[in-house]
Amino acid sequence: MNTAVTIVMYHYIRDLKHSRYPSIRGLDVSLFKEQIDYLQKHYNIITMELLINAIGSHNNLPEKPVLLTFDDAYVDHYLSVFPILNERGIQGSFFPPVKAITEHTVLDVNKIHFILASVKSIDLLVSEVLFLLKKYQDEYNLNPPDYYFEKLAKADRYDNRETIFVKRLLQVELKEEIRNKLTNELFIKFVGVDENSFSRELYMNIDQIKCMKRNGMHIGNHGYDHYWLNSLSKEKQTDEINKSLEFIELIGGDLNNWTMCYPFGAYNDDTIDIIKKRGCKLAVTTKVDIADLSKYDKFELPRLDTNDFPKDKNAEKNDWFYLG
Repeated sequence: MNTAVTIVMYHYIRDLKHSRYPSIRGLDVSLFKEQIDYLQKHYNIITMELLINAIGSHNNLPEKPVLLTFDDAYVDHYLSVFPILNERGIQGSFFPPVKAITEHTVLDVNKIHFILASVKSIDLLVSEVLFLLKKYQDEYNLNPPDYYFEKLAKADRYDNRETIFVKRLLQVELKEEIRNKLTNELFIKFVGVDENSFSRELYMNIDQIKCMKRNGMHIGNHGYDHYWLNSLSKEKQTDEINKSLEFIELIGGDLNNWTMCYPFGAYNDDTIDIIKKRGCKLAVTTKVDIADLSKYDKFELPRLDTNDFPKDKNAEKNDWFYLG
């Protein structure tokens, strides 16, 4: 009996060469098409509903099932991804951060991405961040700037230590007030675009999301503010999740069949308790692995990144194919 499903995670997908930010960490549309060709050749692309049913009724999954997930509701997903999936009769599962869409703000995580894409060198950005930490050290009772660099500057499988330092510092290390202050100052200095205008250009709008839902795409819960949920009280987590459920209802989603995608992959026991009580069917994380339903709890399903798969329709099967 097959209990393993490969869940693929996507973010930016755009015509990078002709975009305003060609250095953004994204997937070019032409390579996305090649990757979908590869996946269709070697896997069975399934719907979220099929996976929910397999979990709920212990039905067998097809051979080599793969589920496509898209985080953060970028307009790329409507303009570039949706037409490709719709033409091929493939479902994608999309997870929008509600506040960015309804209030036309830019998520701090996206501000950080575009700050990184706009600077001439990472060393220049690190120097500016260290300068700002020193500038606000007394006002916000911060540690010395070097303390944060030594603590956070640890390379991962995609980013060098300097980039990780900037991301971790501005995403989670500092308290929210000073995080927002530093991120906004850096966004103004290096990106220099009005936030409201930038948001309308970056994310899908409500009508676009409704259109995708009407045409068979799955829309799931990705929180309201896109916070690291494990950094919030249970009360604030509940509010984050409930506001996102209200949005799913607004765009015509099925609240009897909803799913969760944890922002940043961050959650804790409180998060799982909340979504269980609200009737969530399953939740995906950023843990790197094949989602074996006999091994993983349905609220802690791992995903692979687009970079874990070939972007050539004629590529040989890679290690993940045989592990799944």
